[in-house]
Amino acid sequence: MGKDERIVLLADMNAFYASVEQALDPSLRHRPLIVCGDPERRHGIVLAASYEAKAFGVKTGMPVSQAKELCPDAQLVPPRMSTYVQVSVRIVDILKQFSPLVEPFSIDEAFVELTGCEKLFGDAEIAARRIQRQIHEETGVHSSIGVGPNKLLAKMAADLKKPRGLTVLNREDVPGRVWPLPVIRLFGVGNRMERHFHRMGIRTIGDLARTDPELLHHRFGIIGRVLHQSAHGIDDSPVDPFSLDGNKSIGHQFTLPRDYTEEAELRLVLRELAEEVAGRARKAGYVGRTVSLTLKGADFRSIHRTLTMPDPSNLGRPLFQTAMELFHRHWTGQPVRLVGVTLSNLSPDSGTQLSLFQEADKERRLAEAVDEIRDKFGTRSIFLARSLTGASVFADRAGKIGGHRV
Repeated sequence: MGKDERIVLLADMNAFYASVEQALDPSLRHRPLIVCGDPERRHGIVLAASYEAKAFGVKTGMPVSQAKELCPDAQLVPPRMSTYVQVSVRIVDILKQFSPLVEPFSIDEAFVELTGCEKLFGDAEIAARRIQRQIHEETGVHSSIGVGPNKLLAKMAADLKKPRGLTVLNREDVPGRVWPLPVIRLFGVGNRMERHFHRMGIRTIGDLARTDPELLHHRFGIIGRVLHQSAHGIDDSPVDPFSLDGNKSIGHQFTLPRDYTEEAELRLVLRELAEEVAGRARKAGYVGRTVSLTLKGADFRSIHRTLTMPDPSNLGRPLFQTAMELFHRHWTGQPVRLVGVTLSNLSPDSGTQLSLFQEADKERRLAEAVDEIRDKFGTRSIFLARSLTGASVFADRAGKIGGHRV
């Protein structure tokens, strides 16, 4: 990296759901593995595939029946979202050992700002290797890491070599390594935009970089200019561990493995997120009054709504109840692909005001006990029993985690 350039890293977990399953069950390692919604009936779609299954042509989003035709010997397992969330949180905690500026990008990706940390951890490649090694040693999951002078190039670098890749992409590398790639490979270009670009004769990222930005602005508005800058490797966005609205906050969001349409499924996701955000707030020494809910569909249309609680809190139950109130008010029943919960309007935690009609003190002592156990034995050592029960896609298979139910 240049002497005065930022150092930004993106850690991207390889075949995340499948890798977690293989890490937790040694009998699944080095075997074709497919994570899917209904293994018994072989309905639904592939949510994740191990690289052993991908070698047979199995892809995420493919019908399970087609995947089994391609790879008859593949082992089918149901998803365990609560487990994946716990592993994701542990990975974020590992990344925070290298920098306070960690921005989760999805359940299996996170940006890290390493600028100024060279004297602590060595240059970018050395630090990236250390991160890869520590993630694997502590979770059993392999990762690909991209390093660049901004988030855009770090993201594109991570996509260049999988699995277990480490790629550094500098601004001067863009013409030779980025421009020859198909335009769909540019971060921010989806299938619809690709079709528009193809009709304009734009087929590579280099074609886009050489297109008149005024023409792109006239055709697509501000997004046209943004993509033109992206094609040149320009991105000034910060690595932001806080809220979407710019106020100091604590939040977490992740992309779901498929479109979720059932309230019961989404309720479990929100419960896990509320507990995670509450735990991070306690660890940081804050309480908050405002809860934000983010829901985004596969069409990228999003809902972002906030509600202020009567009293500040850093406990999972009131955060979850407030998130569910927002959910019932604003969810239209449309499929959901991304879910986020954020706690803002923060203040130092000086003890929660007690109520005669609530067991806040008991909840607080229980939460602190859970925090202490997780700090000592890891994030998967104790978790909510409701995450394991019922017929939801989150139900963990017995005996695989070795944790305790709350």
